[in-house]
Amino acid sequence: MVVKKIIMATLCLFSIPGFLCMDVWGLTGREVMIMVDEREDGDDSKSIVEMTLINRRGKKRIRQMVSYRKDYGKDSKKVMCFKKPADVQGTAFLSWEWDDPDKTDDKWLYMPALRKVRRIGGESTNDYFMGSDFTYDDMGKRNVDEDTHTLICEEAINGSNCWKIESIPLEKDANYDKKILWVNKDARAVIKAEYYDSQGLLKTLTVKDIKRHNAIWTIFEMEMNNTRENHTTIMKMSDVQYNIGVADSFFQTATISRGIVR
Repeated sequence: MVVKKIIMATLCLFSIPGFLCMDVWGLTGREVMIMVDEREDGDDSKSIVEMTLINRRGKKRIRQMVSYRKDYGKDSKKVMCFKKPADVQGTAFLSWEWDDPDKTDDKWLYMPALRKVRRIGGESTNDYFMGSDFTYDDMGKRNVDEDTHTLICEEAINGSNCWKIESIPLEKDANYDKKILWVNKDARAVIKAEYYDSQGLLKTLTVKDIKRHNAIWTIFEMEMNNTRENHTTIMKMSDVQYNIGVADSFFQTATISRGIVR
């Protein structure tokens, strides 16, 4: 048995092509990602989000949002409303995320200057969200079976023991050719992600602060660094609340167009 475990670990280390790597406990990449998908995050939540955009010259733009989320079984709905500065105040992003991989997520953006709610679909989901380094698609959660997941090995990131996963999308027109993910074993959360397209590494997501809050592993700061554009987005979360009974009415296009989400 000891010899078998050593052989398995060695195969993981060298990532032999075509080999479905398992760790010594018998986990597959898909099973790790199911744990990530099913980790406890409350029935609903509210938080204040500070988004800092840093361009190649080091110039910063800071925006503040309020964010709400609510689960409906395995589906979820989210809304983010900009509060500051004045030039983006009232802008809101609404998403309905369906667990069924055959069902396309619904996304809308409300722009106060146009007084119109715009549905985001098709190639528009690959556009960057409000000048950040996150696409509209990045803002949502993919169904586990929309990608094939291979467990490459175990690796420590900043003192955290992680599973290292390669995720390749099944659809041919995906925005990324693959992602390399580091999943914190304790938190069951992705704490680093590298995004690749046909030209190579595009951008890297790094979680800077994650800790237990109200018995739930919560991300308080993350950074997306767009290597190709030399642009960075920092997201900081504060005043995080769980299970507060968020109203269903928050997740309607009529609500975001009236600007009544507080």
